[in-house]
Amino acid sequence: MRPIFLKITVTVAFVFAFVACSNDGKVRDLGVTAVKKLYEPDNGKDVVLQPSASATLYFEWEPARAEDSGNVLYEVVFDRADGNFSDPLFIAAADDNGGTNHATITHKQLNRIAALAGVESATRGTLKWTVYSSKGINPVKAEEERTLTLTRLAGFADIPSQLYLTGEGTEAGTDLSRALVTKKIAEGEFEIYTQLTAGRTFKFVNAASGTPAEYSLSGEKIVEGGTSTVSKTGIYKYYLDFNIGSFTTKEVTKVSLFLNWSQHKIELPYKGFGVWEITNHTITDLEGSDNSDDRYKFRMESSDGETEWRAINNDSKPTGNEAYYYMVERTNVEQWTNNQIWKNPATDGWSGKTYDVTFSLNPGGAYTHNLVIK
Repeated sequence: MRPIFLKITVTVAFVFAFVACSNDGKVRDLGVTAVKKLYEPDNGKDVVLQPSASATLYFEWEPARAEDSGNVLYEVVFDRADGNFSDPLFIAAADDNGGTNHATITHKQLNRIAALAGVESATRGTLKWTVYSSKGINPVKAEEERTLTLTRLAGFADIPSQLYLTGEGTEAGTDLSRALVTKKIAEGEFEIYTQLTAGRTFKFVNAASGTPAEYSLSGEKIVEGGTSTVSKTGIYKYYLDFNIGSFTTKEVTKVSLFLNWSQHKIELPYKGFGVWEITNHTITDLEGSDNSDDRYKFRMESSDGETEWRAINNDSKPTGNEAYYYMVERTNVEQWTNNQIWKNPATDGWSGKTYDVTFSLNPGGAYTHNLVIK
């Protein structure tokens, strides 16, 4: 943050210097007064930071005055509790590109500032802040300083914008350029369905090139550096939330096509890279009403129990739109539910026909499926 803001300050200073030069080349009227009073937040305010992107803290102070009666620029400056602002931790421009006597700073920014001060995740620490006023050069420190106590988020100060899985235990191996991308669920939240090999290491990284940040799993926490392993070769779902620094996992043991009326299950073998598929499968053992209803969905069995995968939001026959086949996981496992799918084209039953069925939880695209009648 500081190097970027320094460039802005230098540019602004050049402009101000240019317009403030007299005919004899001397700089005129670039002085400003110090901010005399800080208004908000209160001295010693205690803030428990929240992970929401909209969570902010408002800073305000008494305006300074410029010798030329023009506009003043402001910076909010943070330092350690025992610092003197000679080498501040963080400098933030006031709102409106520094031109107003207030600043809105997000909780996520404050979390990073607290991390710079050495405050550990999910712990409480105190910072010092003040305001500098200027015309772009020669900033003047406010007459007042205040402290701010922050309880850091349990997660990471720098949350990855994307996350990949790599390592000898993964389906793609150790070649970083082939690392498996995870699905971004929300800011700081990622998940992946993948096969892992017992005893072989894997890790998460924030880029598939260069020297990325690395993360591993310890207990129920995400930690920086290191590698992880599983004790059993299998297909796993990992969900990681960097906002709170924790993860969950489950082993997926079976995925089946589920025919609603007959409650007939057809197991789909795992093909790889988050895809289950069966080809040239002929159904022969359904009769009467068990054979006639076209509705279906998918069942998943895992170490967490059984769940269903159904259409996201429809209860009608196919429309021709590929989004009709997008899937979402549900925990209410019942014969009849909302958002079931209809076989297309509709036929005179399931039996006596051959099918290719693909169920894809590959994070490179939408969670979806495909059913082909041959």
